[in-house]
Amino acid sequence: MKAKKTRVKPEAVNAALASRKGPISKFIAHHYRHFNAAALVDAAKGYEAHLADGGKMLVTLAGAMSTAELGISLAEMIRRDKVHAIVCTGANLEEDIFNLVAHDYYERVPQYRHLTAEDEQALLERHMNRVTDTCIPEMEAMRRIEAAVADEWLAADRSGQRFFPHEFMYKILRSGRLKKYYQIDPKNSWMLAACEKDLPIIVPGWEDATLGNMYAGRVVTGEIKNVHTVRTGIEYMAWLAGYYTKNAKRLKNGEGSIGFFQIGGGIAGDFPICVVPMLHQDLGRTGVPLWGYFAQISDSTTSYGSYSGAVPNEKITWGKLGAKTPKFIIESDATIVAPLIFSWVLGS
Repeated sequence: MKAKKTRVKPEAVNAALASRKGPISKFIAHHYRHFNAAALVDAAKGYEAHLADGGKMLVTLAGAMSTAELGISLAEMIRRDKVHAIVCTGANLEEDIFNLVAHDYYERVPQYRHLTAEDEQALLERHMNRVTDTCIPEMEAMRRIEAAVADEWLAADRSGQRFFPHEFMYKILRSGRLKKYYQIDPKNSWMLAACEKDLPIIVPGWEDATLGNMYAGRVVTGEIKNVHTVRTGIEYMAWLAGYYTKNAKRLKNGEGSIGFFQIGGGIAGDFPICVVPMLHQDLGRTGVPLWGYFAQISDSTTSYGSYSGAVPNEKITWGKLGAKTPKFIIESDATIVAPLIFSWVLGS
């Protein structure tokens, strides 16, 4: 008669893993056992396992993650080589630097749901641009960065050089001209951490961000002669195709070496994940492996055809993920979930 096999409970497995980590991870392992909490732990463990197998991770940032100060945890992930490329909206690219130089001028509006139209007008007249419960000061943040980056745009335009949006931001950070304005601990800026690592950043749809609008204004006035001085989204996709082809290998477990960790939805997530079907279907590079890991933090739903709220399995039908690709979705608030997952991966 065969002995009955003892099944190890997930909470025991998680507790054992967390025993080698810090207090945040121990708290997560003890309390996060079901529903979205359990999905958070599974995604964090999957992230960690992907890196342990020799994989790399691409992280995408939608929404206003920089204004939510995700840099407090994301910057350390970058420094510790837990993030190897970032895809973000133009807003996230610039807003981390806005916060870096103007944090003391930001205002929090905890009762923002109760603001009247007149209250909003009063904020506008004070040049305070609201993002949910946080107001970004136009003059101290946006105009200060505009002045610095515009010098780089104009210099490149005059010399006939062209750079990607993130490369212009790296230029102003490396120049040191903003250092005297820093108002947060620089270790909490993910853009500074990325700049120090020369991390690849892809910024699709940069034109709809504040600095993109400012750049377009200079094209309209003729101050910038060549509209293509700032390189475009198509060029980003071509660059990403080359990067993915060169770096994506097949790991020992059979999965691809590049993982995909998606915060929110929209173009930040939709744009880069399409590189794999493009490589396979349009370029015939069928030997390039699929993404080796996928996780998304989302508060969207699948109603009305929402792609951002679609379950990961839908991506199989588009040639983005495989049937066996580790897939996770946490339906919750990314400002709560992402720092916890990053803490687990960092061993905090």
